[in-house]
Amino acid sequence: MSEPGRLPRVWVVDSHRSGEKTQLRALAQALGWPFEIKTLHYRRFEMRTTLLRGSDLRGIDPARSDALAPPWPDLLLSMGMRNEPVARWVRAQSGGRTRLVFLGRLWSDPAHFDLVITTPQYRVPDRPNVLRNALPLHPLAPGPLAGAAARWGPALGHLPRPYLTVNIGGTSGPYAFGPRAAARLVRDTLALARQRGGSILVSSSARTPRCAIDAFAAQDAVPMQLYRWKPDDPDNPYLGFLALADEVIVTADSISMLSEAHATGKPVHMFDTGAGGLGMRRDMALARGGADAARAVARDDRDRPDIAPGALAYRALMRWGWKHLSRDISRMHLRLVRSGRMVWLGDPLPAPRQAPPPDDMARALARIGDLMGVEPPGAHRETGPVSPP
Repeated sequence: MSEPGRLPRVWVVDSHRSGEKTQLRALAQALGWPFEIKTLHYRRFEMRTTLLRGSDLRGIDPARSDALAPPWPDLLLSMGMRNEPVARWVRAQSGGRTRLVFLGRLWSDPAHFDLVITTPQYRVPDRPNVLRNALPLHPLAPGPLAGAAARWGPALGHLPRPYLTVNIGGTSGPYAFGPRAAARLVRDTLALARQRGGSILVSSSARTPRCAIDAFAAQDAVPMQLYRWKPDDPDNPYLGFLALADEVIVTADSISMLSEAHATGKPVHMFDTGAGGLGMRRDMALARGGADAARAVARDDRDRPDIAPGALAYRALMRWGWKHLSRDISRMHLRLVRSGRMVWLGDPLPAPRQAPPPDDMARALARIGDLMGVEPPGAHRETGPVSPP
């Protein structure tokens, strides 16, 4: 709790994964309070503190890490297994004054934190201090989207509308993405594009297999703008393609891309990178509790899945291993479909909702405001979809 009249002092104890960095920065920026980022370097073989739910700095290399010293923060935001003991150590040094907000998956009991903001694919137990959002937090807002639309609109003006934006991920967890998935994605995308009578805007990512982008490059049946991902490219049109989209197709392996697609307010189609008994739709049916429905999905799907040893090993870990070691994104898919936020590619779009689903960032800001006893300036941030020019 900060002193009356003083803005809360906020630390972001950074994660080493890029997707987690994005979520932490999105939340810190949305709060509207000044914040300081603490970058840590971890000891390669020090896992004792983390696995034993400790509260010390044994897992980090102090000489290569940012200093963790007074004045201690009023609020600490973090994410990632190795940062759990660091966050608890900081709170202990502050005499218990620092409030801890942790994102994503936890390895320890939620009771060790003041607020946990998570999503359905992580097996975090239900507790009063656990906020379970539908999707990960993201930095997209109407302002940046409108700016991207204004930048990229003229360059794409030669293509007929409507625009179907296609965002491609790659192999993830139990789902392999190879030539068979790439062929199905092109086939199903072109079918929808022909039905709509428009163009496709295709964007790849660092994980996208070459076979997928090559499969799109080879098609000439539908007008298209295609982008091959390059690292640190200032001309990456990903945001512009999203902003200009009339509908979005996203490979459902990437929860972050699904979250960003949903932020546009446009209809979103999820593409199942698996198939049959190794498909996402089959796993979603199983998560719903219907073994018979899951078997029916597996039987009805005539497409063959790609096979990768790593994906099969992950699937075995999900079924028989320690639950903390895996995530089950079928729980996320189930919630997205049930809520009407998204549909599987090939299924009809749901009827328009009478009211939009709750804004995940707004829910997070409200809970942090209650925790800190002061409303964050960002609680009144601009929300809502952007309309293309």
